[in-house]
Parts: sequence; structure tokens; C-alpha cells
Amino acid sequence: MFPKIKKLRIVPVAGYDGFLLNLSGGHAPWFIRCVVILEDDAGHQGVGEIPSSAGILKGLEQCRSLVEGSRVNDIKQTLNQARLLLARNGREERGRQTFDLRVAVHVITGIESALYDLYGQAVQRPVADLLGQYGRQRDEVEALGYLFLLGDPAKTDLPYPRPENPSDEWDEVRCREALTPEAVANLAKAAYARYGFKDFKLKGGVLRGEEEADCIRALHEAFPEARLTLDPNGAWTLDEAVRVLEPIKHLLSYAEDPCGQEESYSGRETMAEFKKRTGLPTATNMIATDFKQLQYAVQLNAVDIPLADCHFWTMQGAVKVGELCNEWGMTWGSHSNNHFDVSLAMMTHVAAACPGEITAIDTHWIWQDGQRITKEPFRIRDGKLAVPGTPGLGIELDEDKLMEAHRLYQGLDVTQRNDAMAMQYLIPGWEFDPKKPALVR
Repeated sequence: MFPKIKKLRIVPVAGYDGFLLNLSGGHAPWFIRCVVILEDDAGHQGVGEIPSSAGILKGLEQCRSLVEGSRVNDIKQTLNQARLLLARNGREERGRQTFDLRVAVHVITGIESALYDLYGQAVQRPVADLLGQYGRQRDEVEALGYLFLLGDPAKTDLPYPRPENPSDEWDEVRCREALTPEAVANLAKAAYARYGFKDFKLKGGVLRGEEEADCIRALHEAFPEARLTLDPNGAWTLDEAVRVLEPIKHLLSYAEDPCGQEESYSGRETMAEFKKRTGLPTATNMIATDFKQLQYAVQLNAVDIPLADCHFWTMQGAVKVGELCNEWGMTWGSHSNNHFDVSLAMMTHVAAACPGEITAIDTHWIWQDGQRITKEPFRIRDGKLAVPGTPGLGIELDEDKLMEAHRLYQGLDVTQRNDAMAMQYLIPGWEFDPKKPALVR
């Protein structure tokens, strides 16, 4: 007989972030998440980590009576009941650019992760072995070095992290301004020295397209064998995307969301046209964010690499995207937002269960490294994350660190992400414009 869930804990948490720039502005000095903890009557604990908002916290509370009292092996039944319950709240919209306003998918993912963690412990199998049709496909997962252009924290009076006792060059460079090709290359060199990345991605949508192309040239000069990509979050028009990327397409392994919705054309139509004009493969986390959108994107030949973040698709949903990619001759990849080490474990298990060809996964962990809520976070070595052989997710919460992150959350007067706030220090009156890079005003 499998154990029953006796308690659901919902713990909103916060961590510190750097002045990372993107199309939507600049990251605040903190980020917020929610940790979902399930305890069973056999004394085991299962965990999940998801984005946090007032709606998500409310949605988790709505599901409490469904989860508590259920057996750890009734995963599908429990999640389906939660899905039907949350559907009564009405239709949800994703939100603009890098923001996500949905509730149900995040609530379900948090519960799903914790349930699979408990179930894996009950049957003595790692979560990767339990996901999808086939289970674990690989014992290690490649990660890419996720680079950002950085604002100068000294130009603000906000509590951005400062390197008090830097252990290496990465601790120092990730806390200071980086707005030139040389500075971006130095970020990559420092990240390589600590993590051993073989692939790099630059978040664009900040400077003029030609200036960001120069950053790619600098990365290629520093790492001529690396697979490189640039992601402006659809900031450029179709013509601009072609003009900027055509001269450097031999340096790119693919282009991520180089253009988006434009006049009467959808983002999927402009991306399909971009592919025709340049021959560059494309990746996206903007024009194929659910299965219906993915269907249309594939029909138009608009995308080669769907970036299926498990927090936005659920863990099983992200693996299902990987299975479809394998059947259709496409490549699977993973998007990310700022996260703690529970999410790092979730993403690793999901990527390990995707069959076929996968690209190096996104992770913001290198910007949060040094903060933790588990006793031993997964480590990126030689650019890879090892899939643990231990049951469940293979992690153990550190209750003291969890409560420390919860107290930070309680001390903040924020309930959701706001990238416009810090930009006021650089450009007074700054407002988001989906077709203007953040520093082009």
C-alpha cells in the first residue's frame, strides 16, 4: 500500500538577483518563487518550485483538499482533478514578453513535481525514470552559459548583490556593468572557468541589434568552437532581424525569437519568413507556448527548437514536447527564468527524460549560484548536470535556508516581477516597448 499525503505546505520565497537587462527592462534586486512541499504518512517529503504570484498562491490553496489524503501513486488522478478544479477559474492569458500571468499550469507543476518526488522515493526510482513514455534517456544533461548585458548597480540605490568575498572571477563580473562586446566576452570566460560551458546564449533586446551582433562576434573570438545564440525576445522587425543576423549567421547555431508579431502578421508568420530569408534554424519560448500554438508553428515551419520550460508546460508536458520533437525530426530545448536549486533539479530530470536530440538547456542558476534552499544543489561541471541515481528528485530541503528565503519574501513589498523599476535609474520615465530594445530610447 502506498503512503498517503498528510500535509501540503506552500512557502513563498525570495532570492537576490543582479541587474540583468532584457527587452522588458532590468531585473530587480530580488526574485520571488514558491516552494510546494508534500509530506506523506511514511515520513517522506516531496518538493516542487514554481513562479509565485497572488493567483498562484490562491490556486494552490484551492487544491489543498484534493491533494491532502490522496495516495502518492495517484498522480494522474490528483493532477486531473486539480486541472478540472482550476479550469473553473476561467480562461488564462500568458502575458507580455517574458512575463507569465497564468496560474493553473504553475500550480499543477508545483504539485506534480512534489508528487513525482514522493512517488520516486516510494518505488526507489529517480524522477527521470518515471517521466514520459520511455523514462531516462541520458545520465547527464548539457547546459548553456546564459549571458546577459548588465546595468551598473552603482547607478542605483537598490540592494543589488555585491561581491564581499569573491571566490573567483565569476563572482566579481556578474555584479558589475557589462554593456560592451569585451565585457560580454569576459562574462563568458569567467562562466567557463567556473562551469565549463561549451555553449553560450546572450539575452538581447537591450542595445541596437548591430551592437548585440558585435557581442556575438566577441564570443566567437573567445570561444571559436562554442555553439552560440542570441535572443532579443522578438524586439526586432522582420527586416531588422534579417539585416542584423545575416552577416553573423555562420557564427550562430540558431536564432531565438529574432522577430515577433508585426502589423497584421503573427509572430509565427514572421518567424517562418525569417527562416526562409536566412536559412537559420529558430528557437522559441514566445510563439509556441502551448500545444495548440506548437501545432500552428510547426505547420508554418516557423520553429525548429521549441523551448519547453517545465514550469510553463508541466514536467510531463515538457517531456511530451520532447517526444513530439523526436517523432517530427525537431530538436527539444528548455527555457528558464530566475530560480532556486529545486527548479534546477526539476529541469535536469525533465531534460534527461526527453528522447532524441536536445539542445543545451537554459538555466539562470549561474546568476543565483551561492544561494540555496536545498542541502546540496546540483552542480554544473564541464557544462553538464549529472542526473542523480537516488530516488525522487535527489534533493533534500534545508529548512533553515528555506525559512531564510521565506523571511526575505515577507520583507518585500512585491508579489510579482517588475523589470521597469530599476530602469528609472538609467532612463527616467522609462516604459516598456515591445519593439524597442531596453536602452534604445
